[in-house]
Amino acid sequence: MTVLIAGCGDLGTEAGLRFAAAGHRVIGWRRSPGKLPTAIEGAAADLATAELPPIPADVDVVVVAIAADTATESAYRAAYVEGLANVLRALKRDGVTPRRLLFVSSTAVYSDAAGAVVDETTPAEPGSFSGRIILEAEELLRSTLANTATAGIALRLGGIYGPGRTRLIDQVRSRQAVIPDQPRHTNRIHRDDAAAAIVHLATMASEPGAIYLGVDEDPAELGDVLRFLAKEMGYEEPQTGPLAIARGGDKRCSSQRLRATGFEFEYPSYVAGYRAILAGKGVRHP
Repeated sequence: MTVLIAGCGDLGTEAGLRFAAAGHRVIGWRRSPGKLPTAIEGAAADLATAELPPIPADVDVVVVAIAADTATESAYRAAYVEGLANVLRALKRDGVTPRRLLFVSSTAVYSDAAGAVVDETTPAEPGSFSGRIILEAEELLRSTLANTATAGIALRLGGIYGPGRTRLIDQVRSRQAVIPDQPRHTNRIHRDDAAAAIVHLATMASEPGAIYLGVDEDPAELGDVLRFLAKEMGYEEPQTGPLAIARGGDKRCSSQRLRATGFEFEYPSYVAGYRAILAGKGVRHP
């Protein structure tokens, strides 16, 4: 099987290495392909432009794993909507019809939800520009692939943490962490589990659904995570105080549909995941 990963950054590279380890040919598009490991065939590509490399006729799976350069509306639109549109146009240009196209989306497409449980049946009602733009990209995926032989999959990931993604750890170390004085549920997924979910959905024998939530099994309160990290690192418990509602809001996302496909998490909760990071397991790909 030949896999094209459009947007081969840290997450895309980890997924690519896992595809390659399973015996598949992997092509990675990114602006700096020289940074890719030898297991991935790199090709220079800027997804924000329409001038993309030729796509081999035997590409079976396409993974679109785009990240915005900055947290601005224009950067999000250029990355998610225009980037996906350019990949779809390149497929049409070259007459390539992959079996599956997986778009890495985000749980930002849901509203704050005020602590409610969120799953794939919950209406997507984003309250931020980032969620609205990512949802627009999902709708572009669905409308473009409707009545074609390509199955479109939107994998809505929670907050990714992992090697080199240590924001909460850094906050605890710098004494900048604040435990919110009101309950704040958070939803996360370890980078390695996110990559494994991409490979699983792209290659599983049964026909995938259109939407999956990619979050671990523990939508924990932020305060519990911060207390755990402080204890693990030998610091005093962070102070408690008011904290503005973050981009992720306060919701409890469920990965039951993903797990029902047979997917198993290596890090089902923040406890195992953060312990692995603190032990120095894994690297962030450049």
